[in-house]
Amino acid sequence: MSLSRIQSLRLAAALEDCSDQLDILGHTLTVQISRERDTAAAQEKARLTKLRRDCQYISQQVFKLHLELEEKQSFSSLQQAVEEAGQKKKAENMRREAKRELAQRRQTVQRQQEEHQRKTEKLKDMYWLAKGLKHQLNEESSKIATKKKIVEKNTKLQLQQKQKETSQTEKLLDDQLELLQKQLKEETRVHEKSKTFLQNQHKELQQQLQQWQQRTKQMLQEKEQQLNSVRCKRTVNLDRLVEMRRKFKEMEQVVMEDREEQEKLCQQQAEARAATKLQAWWRGCMVRRGLGSFKKAEVVKKGKKKKEGKKKKKK
Repeated sequence: MSLSRIQSLRLAAALEDCSDQLDILGHTLTVQISRERDTAAAQEKARLTKLRRDCQYISQQVFKLHLELEEKQSFSSLQQAVEEAGQKKKAENMRREAKRELAQRRQTVQRQQEEHQRKTEKLKDMYWLAKGLKHQLNEESSKIATKKKIVEKNTKLQLQQKQKETSQTEKLLDDQLELLQKQLKEETRVHEKSKTFLQNQHKELQQQLQQWQQRTKQMLQEKEQQLNSVRCKRTVNLDRLVEMRRKFKEMEQVVMEDREEQEKLCQQQAEARAATKLQAWWRGCMVRRGLGSFKKAEVVKKGKKKKEGKKKKKK
């Protein structure tokens, strides 16, 4: 949008005043920042530095607008700055959303990893418990074997000592031996059953551990694929954004050139109309006042009229 020369000069003067006030404000902010030295005033110092940066940015935009008003009598740079600020805000919002999504996904992955770690720890505890039980079984089997050896030795000693005794005592000893052998057989059978049971449990736990490891590997691969897809989408969106900005700049340039051509045509037409009006007004003034070429024609007509009047009087 173009302005007249007077409007552009007025706006330029107002902008000069604004830039001076912004410079004064920036200087006062720098003085306040230099005075703030306490650790408790860190937030105030950060706020003042942000205000100073905003003042510098506004002063730069005011300077650009001032130059544009003086050179082109337009304020398209202000519109461009507003559009750039809106685009930056949109880009920041998109980045924040992307960061938020990545943080949420990382939290879910961390939670899954923690759950997997807890399960692996449980499996390890169960493995060590099975190992302890196996060790206890080995100790018990060794104790049983020692007991068996001791019992056999005792029975042998008793048999050697009581060979001279009666047949009744021999029968009793045989019965006792049979009972002891039965007990030993039962204990060995129980020991073997418990051993097989623990071995089966150990195998099942190992299978579960392998399954959990495979599942965790698959989950990690899926999450990595999702992260890669998100990254690819982000790059594609950034490329689209860059392409749209380039097209927007080209279209804006074409619109500005067309607008300038239309303004030039309107100005030329207005100048032509004004020139024709001035020429018509000047011709009217010349005709009414009898100036220039129009004066000679009137003088000749007046002379002819006077001569005709004299001739009529002579007659």
